[in-house]
Amino acid sequence: TPVERVRLFPCQKLASEQTVGGKLTSEIPAWRKSWVVVGRSALLGDPYFLDVSKLDAEGDCPVYTCMTGTDSVKPELCASSFQQFLRILATSMEVAEGFGEAVLDDDDEAIFRETLAPKIKTIDSAALRAGHWT
Repeated sequence: TPVERVRLFPCQKLASEQTVGGKLTSEIPAWRKSWVVVGRSALLGDPYFLDVSKLDAEGDCPVYTCMTGTDSVKPELCASSFQQFLRILATSMEVAEGFGEAVLDDDDEAIFRETLAPKIKTIDSAALRAGHWT
């Protein structure tokens, strides 16, 4: 949404940011060792993480998120690669510029998502189908 901010971590902080919902990822039974938290939603605190077990030919991998505050970990695809994730974030920021900093109602959020969806489709159709951004 236009009001959500994704905070990416600098490499020096990656090790200390391997937490979900206040717990170390190593203490979460369902958390896979191949998942590396690289950012967090500044609005909700949900993590954005790479699945490094699914590297492509260029060494890139998919980005997922999951809801915090639940008893289970249910990864949701955000982008098929980190490169596409960054492009989606940049595109989202461009679309959000038109909304300013005002408080948004449900109609504004729906318009934002409707405007963003076709742009995401051209970047990463799998991410659009997964539904995280729309």
